[in-house]
Amino acid sequence: MAEVVENVVTTEEVEKAVNANSSPRPEKPRFEKVKARDGKGLKTQFRKVLVPAHRYTPLKSQWTEIYKPLVENLKLQVRMNLKSRCVEMKVSPHTEDPEAIQKGADFVKAFILGFEIRDSLALLRIDDLFIESFEIHDVKVLHGDHLSRAIGRLAGKDGKTKFTIENATKTRIVLADTKVHILGSYQNTRLARNAICSLILGAPPGKIYNKLKVVASRMNERF
Repeated sequence: MAEVVENVVTTEEVEKAVNANSSPRPEKPRFEKVKARDGKGLKTQFRKVLVPAHRYTPLKSQWTEIYKPLVENLKLQVRMNLKSRCVEMKVSPHTEDPEAIQKGADFVKAFILGFEIRDSLALLRIDDLFIESFEIHDVKVLHGDHLSRAIGRLAGKDGKTKFTIENATKTRIVLADTKVHILGSYQNTRLARNAICSLILGAPPGKIYNKLKVVASRMNERF
């Protein structure tokens, strides 16, 4: 019978063979900062924001305060189209932030919805802010005096209820007829929306105040 010869390969020999066959790792690529106009063959980005009739006068009176952050901070080209009554924005050769055009559109939309300029400017500085809008009819179908009373509960005497919700949840709220607009982070907006929905459904303001005090204390402990 023929003898069987066993070939034993050591670990060192395996490592040498692997190192001999393997090529050195390539260096990590370094990408330069992408500018707004350095897209892959994309056309110039453009945004239009329609201005309703009831917001045309406030926009006209505060146009300078709206125009400056868009041009000086975001480096956008901005104009007011009087024929179509739209605020038009376009990326310029000096625009560096790829998201500048969207931030500018969100800023103008916030002002058009009724938020003050100093509150709308937060959308340019903070990335995790957004606006949530809904109608009172989405929560509960109300008509006539019942709808008026629901709107009154949301505002409160001299705006006390609305200010309490804003301060407790660190949000900003606009009541525009039957529409409600909330500006804030996702979690804070959800807390404000829950409080507003409870008031629409008929919860007494005192009960909402107590819940908001607990929410405010927890948020202060967390941050």
